[in-house]
Amino acid sequence: MKLSEELIWRGFAAKTTIKNPEELDTRESKKFYWGADPSADSLTIGNLAALMMCACFVRHGYEPYLLVGGATGQIGDPKENGERELKSLEEVEHNKSCIKKQVEQIIHSDKTTMLDNLDWFKDMNYLTFLREIGKTFSMTQLLDRQFVQNRIGEGGSGISYAEFSYTLIQGYDFLHLYRKYGVSLQLCGADQYGNCASGIHLIRRLENTEADIWSTPLVIDPVTGRKFGKSEGNAVWLAAAPTLKPSGEKSENFTTVFDFYQFWLNQPDSSVEYLLKIYTLLDKPELEKILADHAKAPEQRIAQKALAKGATEVVHGPVVASKIIALTEKLFSKDLTFSAEELKSFAELLPNAPLGVQLVDDLVSTGLATSKSEARKLIASGAISVNGEKVFDDTKVIDCPALLKKGKNKFAIID
Repeated sequence: MKLSEELIWRGFAAKTTIKNPEELDTRESKKFYWGADPSADSLTIGNLAALMMCACFVRHGYEPYLLVGGATGQIGDPKENGERELKSLEEVEHNKSCIKKQVEQIIHSDKTTMLDNLDWFKDMNYLTFLREIGKTFSMTQLLDRQFVQNRIGEGGSGISYAEFSYTLIQGYDFLHLYRKYGVSLQLCGADQYGNCASGIHLIRRLENTEADIWSTPLVIDPVTGRKFGKSEGNAVWLAAAPTLKPSGEKSENFTTVFDFYQFWLNQPDSSVEYLLKIYTLLDKPELEKILADHAKAPEQRIAQKALAKGATEVVHGPVVASKIIALTEKLFSKDLTFSAEELKSFAELLPNAPLGVQLVDDLVSTGLATSKSEARKLIASGAISVNGEKVFDDTKVIDCPALLKKGKNKFAIID
């Protein structure tokens, strides 16, 4: 398929300044930019959808300019319902480093240019910014933005000058990349279209030329009907393990490889085709064959397995995907006996707990229980097993390593 055809087939087409999608197939300048703010130390599968769209452009010969916003991340993209809490500069730097690694894992191109807008904002004079950028926007134009209306209208929480100015800062990014690299196309999620429009406004006013935006629809959770993301409280993170924050605390922004794989495996039949197109690299003939086979035997969940495998390969690589498939098959078989070597090889895929501490503490540290009191209730009710054997006492696990199981489908490794 041509790029325009694949974007539409996969569902990567929302609001755009491009009148005819086929223009993308013959576009003279094949450079685009996509950006993310370091508001957390991991991206989510909501961000991943936009990155999969970027990867589609790359496969069709486009050159990617990928930006992690060290400057915009210090302000925060305005939310619909209230001010963001400002993060410390150390936390922004930490988040930026983590996100950069994730982006590079997903976008494979020897022509990728990684960018940080702090590089051009850190020495910018405030008066220069107001004279060159602020002077090109009218207050009426900015006040008409939907997120501003939501914040200053009746019952709104109000908006700070910093967040009100965010769209000008992001708009300047596009202008800067056009001037320095000749980038004339910005890719984004549909919720970012307004901020991106500030960029094409600046390029039109200051460079007397046109630039374009191509956006992709927000991916909606088929179960809850809400978008996937941090603000909705239903984030599925790309990070597989916690990182250490500058404060010394462990980040909670991670989803184990096991839970990541299970998330896709448990999608309903009604959503699986939609998600396969977005989150895997399967081409149309491959995907259609999978769906045809699935329709003949839906109880085998062929499409869900293909989705889980494909999405895990994209984020964690084919080696890890093979391991999690093998682990899943074993965990849900009748034989729950593992060799020490097998458990060690699977340790990166499941939550880990330290050896030689009370079982109650292991349950809490792995997230299988939210508190010690809940952990004790789980043990007393027979909901916990170690290496396939139910335990009824708060004991210490001393055999290394060991498989910890809660109920039917929650697991951790004690090592």
